[in-house]
Amino acid sequence: MAARVRALETILTQKGLIDPAAIDAIVDTYETKVGPRNGAKVVARAWTDPGFAGWLAKDATAAIASLGFTGRQGEHMQATFNTDETHNLVVCTLCSCYPWSVLGLPPVWYKAPPYRSRAVIDPRGVLAEFGLNLPANKKIRVWDSTAELRYLVVPQRPAGTEGWSEERLADLVTRDSMIGTGFALDPGRGSVAA
Repeated sequence: MAARVRALETILTQKGLIDPAAIDAIVDTYETKVGPRNGAKVVARAWTDPGFAGWLAKDATAAIASLGFTGRQGEHMQATFNTDETHNLVVCTLCSCYPWSVLGLPPVWYKAPPYRSRAVIDPRGVLAEFGLNLPANKKIRVWDSTAELRYLVVPQRPAGTEGWSEERLADLVTRDSMIGTGFALDPGRGSVAA
């Protein structure tokens, strides 16, 4: 796939149809400046501000927009909150609907047919493949994104982060934790928290 992308980029560049620097800037923007960092800020705000968390639960689109994160398939959002009893997982079974403005570029596996089908059929097995071995009594709720509605998982706040700033908390939030295929990072080790 990477070779095909490079070949296509080379041809389009030679024909003067694209500027590689512009493509690199767009990719960099979605990988580092918007996307996962935006979603992480939303989650950190929800962790520290109960009023915002309530708003996010009721009207995620407006709550997220209040932080300046709108557009590019993030127009209609719903937040789902992980709890001690329930773990949420997001998939798009028809294609790859994904909130770019909140989560950045979609991972390749999110668009892959095996993930899209197995996340619904065997979510516990899929999560185990991502390293999430949930207790048997923990309910898994699968949310199917569509062109009309996209989801943001709010992972549980890791223990030991009381008194942390939003900025510091945002560093614990990963893209995968906002899809539901991961947890927030452990504050003590920089690894995934359970």
